[in-house]
Amino acid sequence: MARASHGRMDTPAPRLNDWTRFAAELGGIPCITDPAVVRQKSRDFFWYSPILKAQLDRKTADIVACPRTEAEVITVAAQCARWRVPLTVRGGGTGNYGQAVPLRGGVVLDMTALDRITSLQDGLLTVEPGRKMGDIDAETRPQGWELRMHPSTKRTATIGGFIAGGSGGAGSITWGGLRDPGNVVAARVVSCEAAPRVVTLAGDAVAGVNHAYGTTGIITALTLAMAPAQPWVDLLAGFDDFDAAARFGLALGRSDGIAKKLVTAVAAPVPEWFRGLDVPAGRHVVLAMVARHGLVAWDDLLRAHGGQEMLRAPSDEAGRTPIYEYTWNHTTLHALRRDKGVTYLQCLYPADRALELAAEMQAAFPDELMTHLEFIRVGGRVTCSGLPVIRFTTAERLAEIVAHHERLGVLIANPHFYTLEDGAGHKRVGDGQPAMKADMDPHALLNPGKMRDYAPAV
Repeated sequence: MARASHGRMDTPAPRLNDWTRFAAELGGIPCITDPAVVRQKSRDFFWYSPILKAQLDRKTADIVACPRTEAEVITVAAQCARWRVPLTVRGGGTGNYGQAVPLRGGVVLDMTALDRITSLQDGLLTVEPGRKMGDIDAETRPQGWELRMHPSTKRTATIGGFIAGGSGGAGSITWGGLRDPGNVVAARVVSCEAAPRVVTLAGDAVAGVNHAYGTTGIITALTLAMAPAQPWVDLLAGFDDFDAAARFGLALGRSDGIAKKLVTAVAAPVPEWFRGLDVPAGRHVVLAMVARHGLVAWDDLLRAHGGQEMLRAPSDEAGRTPIYEYTWNHTTLHALRRDKGVTYLQCLYPADRALELAAEMQAAFPDELMTHLEFIRVGGRVTCSGLPVIRFTTAERLAEIVAHHERLGVLIANPHFYTLEDGAGHKRVGDGQPAMKADMDPHALLNPGKMRDYAPAV
């Protein structure tokens, strides 16, 4: 498995004793210089990967700036350009591959104070990037709207971080991925130069900042298409055989008349490690969010596939862990809490052979791979995004497992790289992102080192 480069940038950074002056010249914008807090704000969940943990564990910014308005974002960006200081944008810090880790020090730009919802009209939401996704739904659901999709970290993730660092999640079974046309409608983006510009991207142009790790500009506002709010019910079903669980998950995903936000299949022994769910040893499970009006159809489908319902509860029930916090990357988190020797992969199975290939991978690595399938819609077809839990031994062995998947047509977005090009895989690096970076970040200061193939003009 090739390693990404860690070469330092050529532009000078200020001496450590200049940071007090740097903060003073920001004109009252709150800054954090306490080394322990700065280190905490320089981290995300990269430690899911033992490879990234070794590479990123000691990386830290020099200072954290905490703007409260777009005007203050512009001030920080201009100051960084004048000083030639690296600038790494951060939301809730819930990413998994070092998206928000500053490789070369400098400034972390904490965007969580930019958290206003500025409009919600006709199903279009305009919101600042620092708003937590759980708080968005809490405000918009009483008005009849909810986010189309969210990560398993919904309660702590910010909407800007999700757009800049994510690709899909709960809701992708219906609405596809973030990059599918119509999901992200527009974005306001600030450049990093001595006189920063504010650019509005719309339609296809939004791909310039979507899943770009903040390398192509600083998002200060987003306009998103919302979904009609549904009365979601959390469901858990158990199966004696994982093939039966996977077939049920696929059938549920393909049942277009059943409104659903989540369909996840997880093979034993992982479900018995889920804190808060009493899953017997050896039991395979499907976790789902289905609208209340779809429960009769759920019952019929579950009966036809030989499953047993183990949980049925309103998704917003107080005092209970929501079902989505056992899915997507939270599945890996539960496994890591039980066994520090595991990690994961991110796969995309072709729609016509999804379950066949998932079974083949489990058979090929019976003692190393535990199957975890997220059913999603890609190009209008239901397939699986696999996030298998992997027993980690060496980077070389992990590379062999990746190579076996790829030889058989399973696409990998490798979560053991922090660079866009090496980690993107089926999530794709936007074709126009290097050009956008050249325009919006002429000094190559935005999250330097994350766009491997970008070579700024000298």
